Formats: sequence, structure tokens, C-alpha cells
Amino acid sequence: MHKKFGGVVKTILIVDDHERIRELVAATLGDIGDYQIIEAKDAEEGVALAKKNRPHLVLMDVTMPGMYDGLEAARLIKSDPDTRGIYVVMLTAKGQMADIERGEEAGVDGYFVKPFSPIELINKVESLLG
Repeated sequence: MHKKFGGVVKTILIVDDHERIRELVAATLGDIGDYQIIEAKDAEEGVALAKKNRPHLVLMDVTMPGMYDGLEAARLIKSDPDTRGIYVVMLTAKGQMADIERGEEAGVDGYFVKPFSPIELINKVESLLG
């Protein structure tokens, strides 16, 4: 049974160029509920899937190969009227204050530094998706 969010199945998009990280995050979230998980391997694919599927939450790496990084993808998601209501939480190895401020400027809803605590991630997801 899928967890419901306002009567709708909760969908989470995981965007990371490392398959093992995507698998780890999906497994962590699987421990707390049955979410519909969508995965993307880079920022461009993540933005496209966000527009197409309109997930409730995007968990996204900052540093990825491609035309743009996760912060630019977050800006694109948050600036589009069709997707601006999607929660975006960054998962990154970059934990300097300047990096966190860039995330806030992009409009992200949370910022986790790798390696992050699975419990903290679960708490953040549950607080956003209820």
C-alpha cells in the first residue's frame, strides 16, 4: 500500500549520477513507507521527470555531470509555475556555508551533507510529506 498525501500516492524523485546513492536513498525510504520512487541519473533528466511526473519531493545531488548541476535544476523546478510547489532537498558532499546559501538562493527546502544520517533524511521526508 502506498502512503497517501492528500489522498494521492506520494512520489519521490531521486536525482543522482551514482546509482548506488539512488539505491541507498530508495532503500532508506522503503523502510518507512511504500513511496512511488522515480530515479534520474543527471540534472537534465531530473528536471524533465519533475515536469512530466510532478513528484511531491525531489531529492537531488548538487554535483553531477551534464549541462547544469543540481542547484540549477532546483532553480528551474522552483521557477516553473507548474513545478514550483514540488519540495526539493539537496543531497551533497558540499557542506560549506556558501554552498548551503546557494541552495537557499535556489529555493531548496532542505540540504543534507553526505554522508547523511538515514534517520535525519527520514525525518525530513516525513516532515515535508506528512
